[in-house]
Amino acid sequence: METLDSREVYANPWMTVREDRIRRADGSTGIYGVVDKPTFALVVPLDGDRLQLVEQFRYPIGLRRWEFPQGTAPEPEPLAPTALAARELREETGLSAGRMVELGRLDLAPGTSSQRGWAFLATELTQGEPARELEEQDMRAAWFTRAEFEDMVRRGEITDAQSLAAYALLLLHERRTAG
Repeated sequence: METLDSREVYANPWMTVREDRIRRADGSTGIYGVVDKPTFALVVPLDGDRLQLVEQFRYPIGLRRWEFPQGTAPEPEPLAPTALAARELREETGLSAGRMVELGRLDLAPGTSSQRGWAFLATELTQGEPARELEEQDMRAAWFTRAEFEDMVRRGEITDAQSLAAYALLLLHERRTAG
């Protein structure tokens, strides 16, 4: 697929929407709408058998949802993925990690968005005070055992795609490091 031209149709500090005129492999032309958002980091805080999740109201779906701490950097200059992960963890939970391991990369919604991210495992945790953003005022954090986490997934209480993918990356990481 070839991009013939591109125009910005909407922008705010968190995202840009663009419309690209494209040429397909067969020579036909069309348009493609793309949501551009900054790189994100997601952190799986693990303490023994416990995982820490955050719960907040997600405006686009109108529901409160449990998920792993995650977010993007508001600055125009991107942070290194590990630094962004450490910042999101500290900001949303107050936790600091003595050890941070990259679990893998995630493409948020590659059919509509250019946003990509990294998932990290955080261990050797120290508790501090969260420093949440204005949009996160209603956020709360709690520890759950793995069994509780998996039950919440089965009951549809955890539906965040990035959190589910990060948990799968955690299981693959553990399988690789155990053998």
